[in-house]
Amino acid sequence: MAALSRRRLLALGGAAATAALLVGCGFQLRSADSLPTLPPLSLEGDTSTPLTRELESVLTRQGTEVTANAPWRVTLGAPSVENRALGSEGRANRDHELTMRVTLSVQRRQDNAYVLNNEVMSTSTRIRINDDDLLNREALLEEANLTLARQLARRIVERLGTLEAPS
Repeated sequence: MAALSRRRLLALGGAAATAALLVGCGFQLRSADSLPTLPPLSLEGDTSTPLTRELESVLTRQGTEVTANAPWRVTLGAPSVENRALGSEGRANRDHELTMRVTLSVQRRQDNAYVLNNEVMSTSTRIRINDDDLLNREALLEEANLTLARQLARRIVERLGTLEAPS
């Protein structure tokens, strides 16, 4: 019983020391509050996709104004999703790697200068799918595509946060 208590005490002590070390070096878990504050933006290009809707949602939740005549013009291309099956052909359950890509351009409205020109942004995820179960297969792929759109929208906002604010 005493050995169990000692092990537990050592484990808790180790966890506390690790937490103190991480806090001491400035480590913080990523949250919605970690997204940068951005000037007003206008979204252009292929604006009817789930990615664009998610991007607009992320921007408005963080307080960024999305209007037609904003100082920054953000143009999105049509997102593409590549589905790569991993593993051998003979198995019904297979891992799939899904990658969503989109081109992103950012222009200053005042002088039409490109700050970003057709930069390709992407994000990936892996899911396990039973290729014999067509109904669940489509639902899993649709859910994965929405997850990719959320991830890519956050990456776009983070990338926009590194740009110089318009004068």
